[in-house]
Amino acid sequence: MSGTPAYTVRVAEDPADLEACFAVRKEVFVGEQGVPEDLEYDEHDAGAAHVLAVREDGVPLGTGRLLFGAAAAGRTGGDPAVGSLGRLAVAREARGLGVGVALVRAIEEAARARGLTAVDLHAQTQALGFYERLGYTAYGAEELEAGIPHRSMRRSL
Repeated sequence: MSGTPAYTVRVAEDPADLEACFAVRKEVFVGEQGVPEDLEYDEHDAGAAHVLAVREDGVPLGTGRLLFGAAAAGRTGGDPAVGSLGRLAVAREARGLGVGVALVRAIEEAARARGLTAVDLHAQTQALGFYERLGYTAYGAEELEAGIPHRSMRRSL
């Protein structure tokens, strides 16, 4: 597609990548959605697998993270074969370019690489359709997280 900026998605591997991931999260969740900064960053960030979408000129466009093992247990019903996708954020200027889909697929690939058989997530209710189009199914009751309505969703890999 001409006129569409090229980007790549990769696993965040160094401190600069993580800094870029956190910058996108701050822009989207803290800046746009008003999530308190102390809720946005947590103890799970250190052990999570983070993915990063970067424009060809190095500008970060989006991020997401995968929790697995003990870190995911509280979000997945304790099943060690299920990972938890979270903190998916796409910068405003990159929305509509397929970045969100590419990030979700990269997180799923990271889950497969760890031997996981499914991925759970807590979707903001306004994003349910996005995740449903990617094969996720909602379950359970709506819950508030950081004052924002969410539903649990799962996709088998």
